[in-house]
Amino acid sequence: MNSKMNTFTAGRLRFALLATLLSSFFILSACGRKDSGPSAARTTAYGSSGAAKAELFSVPQGQMGHVQIVAAGEQAFPVVLRLSGSVAYNAFQTTPVITQVSGPVMQVLVYPGQTVRAGQPMLYVSSPDFAQLRSSYLKAHDAYTLARTNLQRDQDLYAHHAVAQMDLLQAQSARNQAMADLQASEQALQVIGIHDPSRLADGPASSRIPLLAPIAGEVVERMVQPGQVIQAGSTQAFTISNMSTVWVLANVYQNDLSYIHLGNQVTVETDAFPAKFHGRISYIGPALDPDTRTLKVRIVTNNPHGMLKKDMYVTAIVQSGVTKALTIPDDSVLRNDVNEPFVYVLSGTHQFSQRLVTIGQSENGQTQILSGLNEGEKVAGNGSLFLQFARSLTE
Repeated sequence: MNSKMNTFTAGRLRFALLATLLSSFFILSACGRKDSGPSAARTTAYGSSGAAKAELFSVPQGQMGHVQIVAAGEQAFPVVLRLSGSVAYNAFQTTPVITQVSGPVMQVLVYPGQTVRAGQPMLYVSSPDFAQLRSSYLKAHDAYTLARTNLQRDQDLYAHHAVAQMDLLQAQSARNQAMADLQASEQALQVIGIHDPSRLADGPASSRIPLLAPIAGEVVERMVQPGQVIQAGSTQAFTISNMSTVWVLANVYQNDLSYIHLGNQVTVETDAFPAKFHGRISYIGPALDPDTRTLKVRIVTNNPHGMLKKDMYVTAIVQSGVTKALTIPDDSVLRNDVNEPFVYVLSGTHQFSQRLVTIGQSENGQTQILSGLNEGEKVAGNGSLFLQFARSLTE
């Protein structure tokens, strides 16, 4: 019984000693915090967000050296617009390759990524249309040759009074009709890419005809496969684009429209490459998108080595001169727990209040202030994070 009582008494003594030590620790911590940090004076709501209130608090004079005080002031501020956009083919140097004959594809000669020259064969088609046009041309060519020979003979005979004038006129008419038929057949062949039909007479009879590249450039799309039956005038086989330049289609918000002009120089950046690309605004859309309330602008951009690809997301940086703006250092702007920007405004000798601000662009270490501050008001610059930390100790 005595041993149990002694154990119980020892336990109570140890618990009392531990409680005394913890109480002393909290009292000393509270005293140290009160002496070393700023002391809260009163709280005044500022701005529209309940999450960010302007608490007026004091900083000991000895700690003011940690905080740089700067005055908000107007200065010449560069107008730099950062526009989101995407890459598109330069439509002025891009063309679909559409076949002019019908029939099954026999052989595909080029693939996406290859560079072709104008007039280069891209695929071969086994086309009954071509066979018919070739036959019509050869018949027209022979008929014209015969009609021309007959006319020359009748002209010679008529000169020697060996034939009547009516015979000469009939020979001339036959020659003219044969010439018209020959020209029509030549034009039909030229439409499908046969620019020198005279060579058809020397080659073997075949329905095999090439589809020729209409322009020089890179093959960026292929839509047909060997064995596929294509239709004249409707089947697109390839897309060719000159990728030395591309279009960047960027979105401009309504309040930035006054800074956008034709010919503005633009620097294009993308996360894919460290390189910067350069271009100019060549077109400004006539109407805003009703859903996004943005205006489309077209930027013709140089594309060395074809680095920019279709539908790649980019940022278009437009330099649009300078304007007068109220600015403070970037270090002055902090953000609260709901990501609202605020600054610490000097409200006395060593008193500060937290104030919400509306910010614009940031350039060369200066942030544009759109609202929340007046010219001449003093704010914490380098050292504002010290105030934020010190203030958090009082909460």
